[in-house]
Amino acid sequence: MDMTEISQRGLVLLGCGKMGSAMLQGWLAQGLAASSVWVLDPYPSDWLNSLDGLHLNTDLPDDPAIVLIAVKPQMMAGALPKLQPLGNGTTLFLSVAAGISMAAYADVLGEETPIIRAMPNTPAAVGKGITALIGNARSSEKNMLLAEGLLSAVGQTVRLTSETQMDAVTALSGGGPAYVFHLIEALAAAGEAAGLPADLSMQLSLATVAGAGALAEGAEENPAQLRINVTSPGGTTAEALNVLMDEETGFPPLLRRAIAAAAARSKELGS
Repeated sequence: MDMTEISQRGLVLLGCGKMGSAMLQGWLAQGLAASSVWVLDPYPSDWLNSLDGLHLNTDLPDDPAIVLIAVKPQMMAGALPKLQPLGNGTTLFLSVAAGISMAAYADVLGEETPIIRAMPNTPAAVGKGITALIGNARSSEKNMLLAEGLLSAVGQTVRLTSETQMDAVTALSGGGPAYVFHLIEALAAAGEAAGLPADLSMQLSLATVAGAGALAEGAEENPAQLRINVTSPGGTTAEALNVLMDEETGFPPLLRRAIAAAAARSKELGS
């Protein structure tokens, strides 16, 4: 990523918890100097305090290239007004806070403010995240590329065509890691019920889910074909899939209900 403009004008990070710290680590690893970064966080970590040159809870630059909003939604009302002087200008506001619309930001920052809303997920902490982005009418292609460049430090990026898609993204990839963690729990419990020691069953479950994910991501075949490849007709895997793929009681209806519930809650929280 070209850090030139950010290095010259500065980057402001509002909130630096787990997600903000993961992104900042990625940017520093790509060559951004800590002296080009301003962080506003009421409870800075020891790691933040240790970064030589970082501007921590000090006065902000007059015209930073980007302000990245990474505070929890419930802290937004107190934090965002401090940034109002930077609105209606050339500073890009990039939000990774769930549930807050671009219109809500524009109400505080000004209607002429370039605003991009993004939804990353927690595998960003290990550089394996995926982030969906959508920009408002004031966001240029240059703004979108800048945001994608920053977020690519922690994984893949995709663009949405409508902000209304963000509720489904929140439900799918935003919450998705938790669903996979629960799958690991459930697999391990099922293995234990089938006669394996608990620690062995968990080790097998963890390695299986991690390995299958890596295989699926790197394979040319789609997941359906990969499933077919490991399913011998009349074999043991086929017996399990008869249960899991049942259209009334299996994974398909269960996950549809789960994603629909999460999307509905996201819409409710954002209204």
